[in-house]
Amino acid sequence: MLSVKKVLNNNVIIAEHPDYEEVVLIGKGIGFGKNTGDEVAGEHAEKFFVLKNSEEQTQFMNLLEYVDEDFIGIINEFVEKLEKKFGSVMNEHIHVGLTDHLYFAIKRIKQGLGIKNPFLHETELAYPKEYAAATELTEWLNEKFDVRIPEGEIGFITLHIHSALTNRNLAEINLHTQLVSELVQIIEDYLRVSISRKDMNYLRLVRHLHHAIERIQTETYLENQDSLKEVLQKEYPLCYNLSWKLMKIMQQRLHRPVPDAEAVYLTLHLQRLVSTVH
Repeated sequence: MLSVKKVLNNNVIIAEHPDYEEVVLIGKGIGFGKNTGDEVAGEHAEKFFVLKNSEEQTQFMNLLEYVDEDFIGIINEFVEKLEKKFGSVMNEHIHVGLTDHLYFAIKRIKQGLGIKNPFLHETELAYPKEYAAATELTEWLNEKFDVRIPEGEIGFITLHIHSALTNRNLAEINLHTQLVSELVQIIEDYLRVSISRKDMNYLRLVRHLHHAIERIQTETYLENQDSLKEVLQKEYPLCYNLSWKLMKIMQQRLHRPVPDAEAVYLTLHLQRLVSTVH
């Protein structure tokens, strides 16, 4: 048996759990007539999930003021599927962040408002597994709510899933995705090329840029490649100079130093790209 810690409404309570400390229980009438300290049978709950962080609990309570429990239950059900799919416990914020995001997204869609996502392709390339899971969720939600969620929305859901899986801040992930898109645009302008988004070298470049940003952010530096750097500087001056331009932009945006070794790997990716588009 569990004991009631806080009644949020007739259908949602926060309870003390012997294994998980505090859990959120969702079930029709589960909170009716209950007071703090009362026992409650966990099997009466249709859904339950863990919210240990007091700030998350407060945000969840605010969520209940405008989102009904059925919607919360549906999103929670999918979070459970995600955890099984990835074999990983997701950051608890997804119960608040993804629910809130999708509630307003579906509301906008039903009002006939469009959703634009200029970073959709970069997101799909950077996080393919999360993107596939987000695609499954949108198909499921289309049936549940009788809507047609546009493709652009899949990219936003992908970022929520990636954030919860990696315990990374969503705003930081958004910033990195936008930065990659900006860097790609600079590459196209500098080299005066239009890169096919279906080109395998484009895929490699985008993933490399994401990995480079993560290395800079976490200060995980590559080994120095001074001898190779000198060779590339002589052989491929255009791509080498561009790599330094990109590194300076990353340094400005991320407010962290970018090691010289990154120039070597960036130059190689850029040169491979140039050789296929010219």
